[in-house]
Amino acid sequence: MKISVGVLFGGNSVEHEVSVISASQAMHALNKEKYNVVPIYITKDCKFYTGEALMDVAKYKDIPSLLAECEEVMLKKGNNCAELIKVKGGLFSKKMVAVCDVFIPVVHGTNVEDGTLQGFLEMLGVPYAGCDVTASALGMDKYAMKCVLRDAGVNVLDAVCFYSREYFKKSDEVIARVEDKLSYPVIVKPVNLGSSVGIKVAKDREGLIEAIDEAATFSHKVLVERAIESLREVNCSVLGDYEEASASVLEEPISSGGDILDFKDKYQGGSKGEGSTKGMSGSSRKVPAEVTEEQEKVIKEMCITTFKALNCNGVARIDVMIDEASNEIYVNEINTIPGSLSFYLWEAAGLSFDALMDKLVYYAQKRMREREKISFSYETNLLSEFGARSLKNGAKGAKN
Repeated sequence: MKISVGVLFGGNSVEHEVSVISASQAMHALNKEKYNVVPIYITKDCKFYTGEALMDVAKYKDIPSLLAECEEVMLKKGNNCAELIKVKGGLFSKKMVAVCDVFIPVVHGTNVEDGTLQGFLEMLGVPYAGCDVTASALGMDKYAMKCVLRDAGVNVLDAVCFYSREYFKKSDEVIARVEDKLSYPVIVKPVNLGSSVGIKVAKDREGLIEAIDEAATFSHKVLVERAIESLREVNCSVLGDYEEASASVLEEPISSGGDILDFKDKYQGGSKGEGSTKGMSGSSRKVPAEVTEEQEKVIKEMCITTFKALNCNGVARIDVMIDEASNEIYVNEINTIPGSLSFYLWEAAGLSFDALMDKLVYYAQKRMREREKISFSYETNLLSEFGARSLKNGAKGAKN
């Protein structure tokens, strides 16, 4: 009997379009002899749609026409599954459109990848691939991630983090704090975005102010860290869970000439050509990265440590920085749901895309089996004892 796999994508995120491309690749990679693929598109205003038309990435050029071919649904907890129920329909029409035994979220960015969607799936009580709520939130918050990794002994750059509102109220104090801890050039980032959105290098105070102003439009928190001038960026994907994890081959992304890899470098191959429909698999890169055997060993070990320290699950991509002036290696960030699911790195390592999707389903089901052994209730007689007097005192204030 086939497993029904719901592939969730889209959402209210600046990386919405990237998610559509990644999900299209993933859905076509799922083995149709093993799985019934159920596409579930989340619009930018957070409505859920399903339908075969969602499998055709070319149709997303006209979203209203595409959605007219689809059915708006809501997700409902079923018996060891989730049911897709029509939002609209006649009195005697069939309400349930499909069921999903397991979900694979292929979403990027805030409001979806950051634990929001994962929390919803937890409440549905169904297996889902990838990181759980905590790991997703930590992976999205670059500063929180640094704190956890530093505690785990992973090398990360020092940084200054502050709220955007704090900056607009006390900009002189915030800038002084940055300049006291870091020297120029610095790199300024929204704390919880990916795909290089809102990121700029600042070489002086004027550039710092400009970069913070831009980053603050994308996030309520801003991160500033030292910019490595003799920089090489290397990425590595990790697949597994807290018990077992393996590293892919390494890649070295190629910039189109700026200080940092930008959105175009990552998703359009540095141009608006064919790479624009290929997601991360279409960007310019060297695979495998040209690093020494010792650097490769250190990077892979560092990435697996990062994956496990954050309690990740499924497939993730860790972006690493090499300071060629000092030969120091730092973890830059983790992508808990990487663009194109990093399938191209696993293909280079000998694991096909469809086999990678099998692994994601396996780890989703494994985690669910483990969760089912945990008790989430605690039997008490508290409610039977909760009387009129307790209403005045509150549950915690009631006397024994």
